[in-house]
Parts: sequence; C-alpha cells; structure tokens
Amino acid sequence: MNKTVNQKAWFLVLPVLLLVAFSAVIPLMTVVNYSVQDTFGNNQFFWAGLDWFREMIESERMWNALGRQIAFSVIILAIEIPLGIFVALNMPKKGFWASLCLVLMSLPLLIPWNVVGTIWQIFGRVDIGLLGYTLSALGIDYNYTQDFYAAWITVIVMDVWHWTSLVALLAYAGLQSIPDAYYQAAKIDQASRWKVFRYIELPKMMGVLMIAILLRFMDSFMIYTEPFVVTGGGPGNSTTFLSIDLVKMALGQFDLGPAAAFSIMYYLVILLISYVFYTVMTNLDKRDGH
Repeated sequence: MNKTVNQKAWFLVLPVLLLVAFSAVIPLMTVVNYSVQDTFGNNQFFWAGLDWFREMIESERMWNALGRQIAFSVIILAIEIPLGIFVALNMPKKGFWASLCLVLMSLPLLIPWNVVGTIWQIFGRVDIGLLGYTLSALGIDYNYTQDFYAAWITVIVMDVWHWTSLVALLAYAGLQSIPDAYYQAAKIDQASRWKVFRYIELPKMMGVLMIAILLRFMDSFMIYTEPFVVTGGGPGNSTTFLSIDLVKMALGQFDLGPAAAFSIMYYLVILLISYVFYTVMTNLDKRDGH
C-alpha cells in the first residue's frame, strides 16, 4: 500500500527559510565575496584568492587578539559557573522569597548591553563614579582608562555582574527538577552536604550547566559592546578582543578584504566550538538515558 506524502508542511517553514536566507546566508555570501577579492574603490574588484586568509593567519595582531579573547572567556567561565551554582544552591526553594529572588536575578539580564557598558563606564570613573571615587578615597590607584589590570578587572567584574544570574537561573531550574525522594534517601543514609551535591545535585544539573557553559562561552567569545563602551579596547590594545579588532579593521581602517577573511575565520572558530559543545551535550544525554 503506497502512502501519500503530504508536502504542504514545507509551505509552513518557507517563511523561516526565507528569513534565514535574507538575514544570514546573503550577508555571509557578501563577506565571502570580499574575502577573496581586493578593491580600490569605484566598485572595481580584483581576484585575490586566499591571500587575505594567509595574511590573517600570519598576522601577529590577530593571534594577540585571539589570545586575549580566549583568556577572557576562560576567566569568565571559571568565575561565573561556580558562582552561579553557589547562588542557585542558596536560593529559597519555594514561597515569596523564592519569587523575589528570581525577579531580582532576572533584572541584570533585562539591561541592554550598551547600557551595561555605560553604567560601568560612569560607575568606575574617579571623578563622578561611586566605585572609582571610593577606591581613590581609600588610596587605591584605580584608573581603567590607563592601567592594564584595572581595565581587565573592570571588564571582568562587569560581565560577572551582568551574566552570573543567567547561570544561577539555569542551575536553579536544574535543582528544582530533582525529586524530593533523592534528598530523603540521602538523609536516611546520613550523607554529608558535599556528598548530596556531588552525587545528587551536580549530576542532575549537568545538562543545564552544559547549556550555561555553551551560552556563556559563545557570548563571551563574541563580546563587543560592553568593553568597547567602557574602555574602547584600551588602554593600548589590552582589551581589544576579536570582535573589537575586527570592527576596527573593517570600519576604522576600511580593510574590507582582510576583515572579511578575519570574520570568516572567526565564524568557523565559533562554529567549531559550538559543535564540540553540542557533541558533548549529546553524549551526556545518551549516557544519562542509559
């Protein structure tokens, strides 16, 4: 008996496909076009092949920006993941205070990125900022526009303030999904608080924690607005991450060919890391399923 295949479902996803093509594929093809050509204006292009890619691979500037980017992402994950878990473990489980904590934890996530940068730019100023003025009054030499360490600490603390609540909320959702029977069994066995966390809570949170790590790593790896507003990539190039360096190359110097090759390599790195995280998460789900 032959089954009739209904192809009408394709019409339902057609608007999505057109939207993705317009917002992602077409701009990507434009970048690819610029990455293999050179132009001297007047809409005249000359074939360059892979020259721009070779130039970027051999560029010390790109590798320095990549090193700063990786260092920033690793530091962010090392702080935000444990801190988010700690906050989630100490949040109320139910009642009014639980609802209040959830609302307060959600507030930083609602603030636009450029506003976050502006808040911390003013907050850290020595003349009018509460943080900068207080540290200066205590005799601490703090100036994020001139000091390398102050700039890095400011950007890191700003990101931790902005995004730790995301990790905490995801971890809290994982904790809420644990049945009470697990805790009752641990209580009967007189398990310590560490063992409850190690053998009950952490394994049950592992799925949402992998999502949190993926989201935070990808977002920190593509960060642009907040450090650009606060430090502008300075002092010097100390906080010039990959995205800031790319924008400077494309818009500041108008080197469209190298910038296009740079952006494609940037995209491939993010795609590769996303695939690695997806593979790990898939294997984790399969292991938990067994």
